Amino acid sequence: QLDKFTDYALRILVVLAVRSPEGYGLVHRKDFDLSDNHLSKVASELVKCGFIISERGRTGGLILAMRPENISVGAVVRALKSDTPVVECFGSNKSCRILPACGLRTPMQEAQEAFFAALDPYSLHDISKAKTSLAALLAP
Repeated sequence: QLDKFTDYALRILVVLAVRSPEGYGLVHRKDFDLSDNHLSKVASELVKCGFIISERGRTGGLILAMRPENISVGAVVRALKSDTPVVECFGSNKSCRILPACGLRTPMQEAQEAFFAALDPYSLHDISKAKTSLAALLAP
């Protein structure tokens, strides 16, 4: 299950892909029912990961860092979730008593990678093809 942070990140990318052919536009908290602070955190992470560019100033906004067809949904989710352990022992908690003999780690790692790999073939372009319908839903 994706967390809300990753869900909002994907939605921000879709909004940018829909709002203009160049992927440039403003993203408003009303588009997501988010606080300005949370929206800023999600956008900042997308900037840090290289998916968007943030331009400051009165005419500033968010811009896709590359064309929508070059942004893989799998790459976005992987960038935002790869450090989130699918099971506790993948993280810093190594206190599980059965860890030294547990056979669960390999199948869980494979399952996590299979999840990312299933998303890899889909681009931002693919998931934002219904631009007219999406734009109508995003209209003020």
